[in-house]
Parts: sequence; structure tokens; C-alpha cells
Amino acid sequence: MDYTIYHNNRCRKSREALQYLTENNIPHKIVHYLETPLNAEELKAILNALGHRADQLLRKQEAIWKSEYKHRTLDEDALIQAMVDHPKLIERPIVSSGKKAVVARPIEKLHQFLK
Repeated sequence: MDYTIYHNNRCRKSREALQYLTENNIPHKIVHYLETPLNAEELKAILNALGHRADQLLRKQEAIWKSEYKHRTLDEDALIQAMVDHPKLIERPIVSSGKKAVVARPIEKLHQFLK
């Protein structure tokens, strides 16, 4: 089975997940989502695979969230659009395979997902 990791190289947890996949010879594709942002449909598919609502995938401690969105009431589509417009708001790392995905932090969640 092939996996996709939505990766941010600046994130220690993301680097840790990528290292685990690589060291264990788990076939994977890397998507650098900050450099190649996801569109709304891709993000909706990931949310569906995770079984999450958009607000569960948001990094609410990011400055852009606090300055632009925190005090607004946003529906699901608006939250997804915020993550499309500002990929930094997406929790990481996400590892997916087919119709299943996991936010792989802590690394134990990735271990469970791969079993």
C-alpha cells in the first residue's frame, strides 16, 4: 500500500513522521503542501479520510488565525477556504492511504495507522 505524507520540513513532528516512513521502507509520496497548496476538494477529501471537521484540523495558535479568523464565525466551507488560502493553518503531518488518513502526531498515531 502506498502512503502520502503532507509534509512541512520546518516541523519537527513532520520530519519525524517522514523519517519513520523512510527508515521503515514504507512506500510514500511527499506533498510539500506549503509549496504546493491543496485546493478545497483535496482538503475535503483529506478531512473525510480523517473523519474530521475542518475546525479539528486547524492550527489555531498560528498568527494568521489569531489576526484574521479567531473572532469570526465561520462555517465549514469558510474554514476550508481559510486553510486553502493559508496552508500554514493545516495541522501536520498528515499521512493518508486511500480513504484513510491520520494526523501523525504524536508518532504513535502513525504506528497505529500503519498496522
